Amino acid sequence: MSIADANKTIVIGENPFIRLSAQDGDPNSTEASFWRVFWSPVGPGHVLYMKSELTGGAWRIWADNIALARWLQTTVQGMLNAELADVSLPVTEAQFDTPEGDPRTTWTERLSAYDEEISLTWYDIGDPLLLHTQPHQVPGRQYGLCTQLVPALGTRLTLNGVQAAGRSWAREREGRAFSTSALAFAESWTEVRG
Repeated sequence: MSIADANKTIVIGENPFIRLSAQDGDPNSTEASFWRVFWSPVGPGHVLYMKSELTGGAWRIWADNIALARWLQTTVQGMLNAELADVSLPVTEAQFDTPEGDPRTTWTERLSAYDEEISLTWYDIGDPLLLHTQPHQVPGRQYGLCTQLVPALGTRLTLNGVQAAGRSWAREREGRAFSTSALAFAESWTEVRG
């Protein structure tokens, strides 16, 4: 019996996210999806998708590989959030720094564009949770996923030194302690081999 996943791997990388709200259960006031991609059909790169009061409540996209930003919108990121399937959203060219910290305690990602500096930090880190799903196993998800999710109860997101309002909240996932924000390392997405 083969231990290899029979599906086609379409992207390998990291996808930490931050979801903030003023009160537990309120709609998210900030959503940020950060991608560090090591392998995809359109090459490696970084992308940040963000919607917040810091962006006037509109989605913004920063990337160092626009083809990757668009490919993610037409595949995984567009599936995860239908608002981001709109490839007419402008993409701002950005430079992404080397991450800082130790993922057991705190982790920071930084990027800069022409007149913008963005920082995303995760802290108050919980125990990792390994998830593995097959394509179509989860209703509405055509892609499979293998990822190591590391919940973070503490988060901070700033744009030009201004911190996003709200906070991350404790959750439970698969019977384990989780959060509305998490680091997502060793992430691979798959689709049914055609």
